Amino acid sequence: MTTIVVTGIGATSCLGGNVPDTWDALLRGESGIRSLTEDWVEKYELPVTFGGRVKVPAADVLERIEIKRLDPSAQLAVIAAREAWKDAGEPTDAKERILVDFATGIGGLGTLLDAWDVLKERGARRVMPMTIPMLMPNAAAAAISMDLQTRGGARTCVSACASGTESIANAVDHLRQGIADVVICGGTESVFHPLPIAAFAAMHALSTRNDEPAKASRPYDVDRDGFVLGEGAAVLVLETKEHAEARGAKIYAEIAGGAVTSDAHHITAPDPEGTGAARAVNDALAHAGVTAADVNYINAHATSTPVGDIAEYTALHRVFGDRVNEIPVSATKSATGHLLGGTGALEAIFTVLSAHHKIAAPTINVDNQDPAIPLTVVREPTPLPEKVVAISNSFGFGGHNAVVVVRSV
Repeated sequence: MTTIVVTGIGATSCLGGNVPDTWDALLRGESGIRSLTEDWVEKYELPVTFGGRVKVPAADVLERIEIKRLDPSAQLAVIAAREAWKDAGEPTDAKERILVDFATGIGGLGTLLDAWDVLKERGARRVMPMTIPMLMPNAAAAAISMDLQTRGGARTCVSACASGTESIANAVDHLRQGIADVVICGGTESVFHPLPIAAFAAMHALSTRNDEPAKASRPYDVDRDGFVLGEGAAVLVLETKEHAEARGAKIYAEIAGGAVTSDAHHITAPDPEGTGAARAVNDALAHAGVTAADVNYINAHATSTPVGDIAEYTALHRVFGDRVNEIPVSATKSATGHLLGGTGALEAIFTVLSAHHKIAAPTINVDNQDPAIPLTVVREPTPLPEKVVAISNSFGFGGHNAVVVVRSV
């Protein structure tokens, strides 16, 4: 089986404007969740007034023309892709052999909603000509492809909160199929706008801990009351190990396998039996050529919702049995919030760095762990074995399940 490795990583998040800053803040146990400062929070009397906005605004990084022509989700994707591409040593392969496998959960929602406001208030002639190219879900993949001049394809995966992880699983398959020599994969999301916040709140999906934003995302805690909206982008450069070694690239870790399943249960609620999620884990392990007994670290989806955390635990218990309670588990959304379609890619990077540095990232805000979820939750940076075999899970609305297996090299 062809070995697929990670040779470049890039990210922008509420913890930092690049991977090193984000990773360092995560290891320090910092929270990137803050009160929102936009005037529309008060104007629309939003029931949730906080979230994980990127720490470094895109306007501080990109050119003015790039900001004008790209939706925020695509802006963040380009920032992360440039970092990952440079980190990978800017491979010199034929551009036709470099593929973009990218993801988003929603796409250019802010552009769409802003354009609708312009139409209503100022008329059709004032709607920007770039509105459609900015709002389409494939805009981020297209922007990355054009920015890096890659011509091997610019594919877009849209599967809610499983999107970023699914893009990585797709990338592994495309490399093993010989479709490309290098794949740029990952995910992005930026939907800080009053409508999605109001809509998520109407579903009772968001935490309402407005007085303590930094403590609102609390996976596994008995007082968890919903997820915290985040934004950001994360990009990984993947290639075969043979290809990476031939060009002298540094290698962070191996993406040993991945799998995608669906629950066919409910449009928003996870299957309480965890059947589809468990099958995604088992299929990913089989795809990687490892067994459940080999896994010694888990980066969990762990959104901090009362129902979701239990469902994921049930799924993991189906796979690992009681041993799951002994495996170190990190729930990094406690620090970053939930990036929707970008979250799986960011957490995959965290898992890759954990395997590379042999250290598990901490979970914050677990003050009183739910006895119904008796996992070994990592509370501070914790050493991992020399040979790391980890899984990173993502589950999304629509019953989408995606899992990747990361192995140290």
